[in-house]
Amino acid sequence: MNLSRLAFVSLLFVAAVHTEAEAGSAAEIRATYASIGGQLANSPFGRPLALESGEAGNRVQGAAYAVLDHPFAQLRSGLRGPRQWCDALILHLNVKDCRAAPGGRGLALFLGRKRPEPPEDAQRLGFTYRAVADAPDYLETVLRAERGPAGTHDYRIRLEAMPLDATHSFLVLSYSYAYGIAARIALKGYLATFGAGKVGFTILGRQADGEPRYVGGLRGIVERNVMRYYLAIGAHLGALSAPPEARAELSMRDWFAATERYPRQLHELDRSDYLEMKRVECRRQAGLLSRAY
Repeated sequence: MNLSRLAFVSLLFVAAVHTEAEAGSAAEIRATYASIGGQLANSPFGRPLALESGEAGNRVQGAAYAVLDHPFAQLRSGLRGPRQWCDALILHLNVKDCRAAPGGRGLALFLGRKRPEPPEDAQRLGFTYRAVADAPDYLETVLRAERGPAGTHDYRIRLEAMPLDATHSFLVLSYSYAYGIAARIALKGYLATFGAGKVGFTILGRQADGEPRYVGGLRGIVERNVMRYYLAIGAHLGALSAPPEARAELSMRDWFAATERYPRQLHELDRSDYLEMKRVECRRQAGLLSRAY
């Protein structure tokens, strides 16, 4: 990636501090964009995107920095509350259902396998929702979950955004969680079996044949997830211009197409299998949004 390691680590550290404080500012995100805007234009991802991850102590986190082809007003309205977030998060292939809490307090994700699975067999991850800032020049939203599957805890999804011009916005999306001894053992078991050979996006070096040597382990997991959530936000926003009855289908098709640009990291299902599964899950979600949390 054409951005110095030191600069990226600094940005990730700033994102982590802001996640702890849950309070950024329009000035800070403008400074972030000023420091990496030129590099985003030359991103190896084929789009103005930079991705990074880090692991310290018992916490792993990833962050995506991206220019979106969406006006800021559309981004604000499209991610203004838990219901809108559910429309984006449901696109992730591990999300079996997403239910918004009454009164905009939060949302519940039901995380399961990469195959059809009823929510009652999935792991429930309950997030609180906080709109830290919602202004014409700056948006900040924080989702937090105290407990997660397999002994993981303290999940945080933090989004910051600002307008760049009439048709583009700058987005910073960070995703992190903590783990204890039991979770570390479970994650090691996953990485030694089902997760063996799976990698993230950061290039650590080159193999003997010249092919990239990508990051793996927990950082690989968090990089794949932050990328999937970032692509879900883009697909959700892109579908808002379609009639309401067509948005779910369009967003899932766009999300799958976007992930297939990075098959080494993100390919899991054939297109037909993904769409068939998500059609059922999106219909289920639409019917549950107004029910009990």
